[in-house]
Amino acid sequence: MLETLMSPEIITTSIIVLCLLVVSAFFSGSETALTAASRARIHAAERDGNKSAGIVARLLATRERLIGALLLGNNMVNIGASVLMAGIMAQLFGDTGMAKATATIVMTILILIFAEVLPKTYAITHPNRASLRVARPVNFIVAIFAPIVALVQTIVNAVLRMFGVRSDASPWTAADEIRGAVDLHMQEGGVAKGARDQIIGVLELDDLTVEEVMVHRKNIIMVDGDLPPGQIVKEVLASGHTRLPVWTEDQDNVIGVLHAKDMLKALHKNGGDFEALNIKRMMRDAWFVPETTSVVQQLRAFQQKREHFAIAVDEYGALMGVISLEDIIEEIVGDIQDEYDEELEGLIRHANGSITIRGDIPIRDLNRAMDWKLPDEEAVTIAGLVIHESQTIPEEKQTFSYYGYRFEILERQRNQIKLLKVSKTFEPDQRSEGNG
Repeated sequence: MLETLMSPEIITTSIIVLCLLVVSAFFSGSETALTAASRARIHAAERDGNKSAGIVARLLATRERLIGALLLGNNMVNIGASVLMAGIMAQLFGDTGMAKATATIVMTILILIFAEVLPKTYAITHPNRASLRVARPVNFIVAIFAPIVALVQTIVNAVLRMFGVRSDASPWTAADEIRGAVDLHMQEGGVAKGARDQIIGVLELDDLTVEEVMVHRKNIIMVDGDLPPGQIVKEVLASGHTRLPVWTEDQDNVIGVLHAKDMLKALHKNGGDFEALNIKRMMRDAWFVPETTSVVQQLRAFQQKREHFAIAVDEYGALMGVISLEDIIEEIVGDIQDEYDEELEGLIRHANGSITIRGDIPIRDLNRAMDWKLPDEEAVTIAGLVIHESQTIPEEKQTFSYYGYRFEILERQRNQIKLLKVSKTFEPDQRSEGNG
């Protein structure tokens, strides 16, 4: 046995097996490193002139070809090493079942530890550094195996199509990937909640319309243009706003926008005589925009026109609300409050985790404040969500459970839900749990 073990043929074969294991480790580590590498960091390194980063970027652009070549090479060397190990065991124990079993056990242990776990552990720990190191040899291997990989991929795609699966279809967008990464880093403590909210706010601007961001008409402070100038000045000063819509006859008939700065300039010119002001001559033309306008489009329009304020109307031209540049910015950075703004009232937290909230609070604001996940696709406000899901105008004391949250109607005025109590729950969705 010892003489056979020390024979030149077995020693040579053992060295070849060890070399094949090293090559297998290279393939396994390269696959893990290249698939786990940060595309953003690789892109930054490529921009800085790193040639290896450019190779990695090209390899990742054809991910199917890359994976196919690495798997093909890995399987080839593993099978080769296993065959050679079987030959060694056959020389030691003869062509018996014990020799084959021993070869299988030995190769399984060697491949698992040294050709799989060890290289992949290193690669997953330092993916960017490892991917840059293996970029050139892997690029060469991919080029050599390209014809075989192309044939294999054609067969794979044909089989997938038989089951109605498209290999090139991906449900994830770049925004989804960024959103998921930011959420993950926030949970791990690497990103503050405020920073997460700002990044997500930027990503979600494309999905928002003016209707979802504007101040609704019932919350607008407006000025009656037919009032005496002195009374109008008092209302402007009491409002705490710099821009107010001016109407006559009917609140849907907005004839302009009064800017507090213009009013102050006019007062300065006439020596502070309120009654001598000509409000209608002083006000600016109203800018009307459809409530269905994209928030991104409206932001660009504000920038192009150098305006900060617009009137939102529906398809019939009826006043629906007002939208300002500040409203859009707040979707990114959160509430902006100056010395004239009052703290937002309408959200009261309770010790048990539940909240009392006004029905007209936007769902997006509640989600941001509480870090909840209430859907806002079908309704803008909390009251709107309950009405949409219940398909009715709920009564006071009526309770509902939707999306893992419990809603209790505390106050209703006419057909408006004025106040609700909301809490997280693990109960299944229910139309109504009770009626007081």
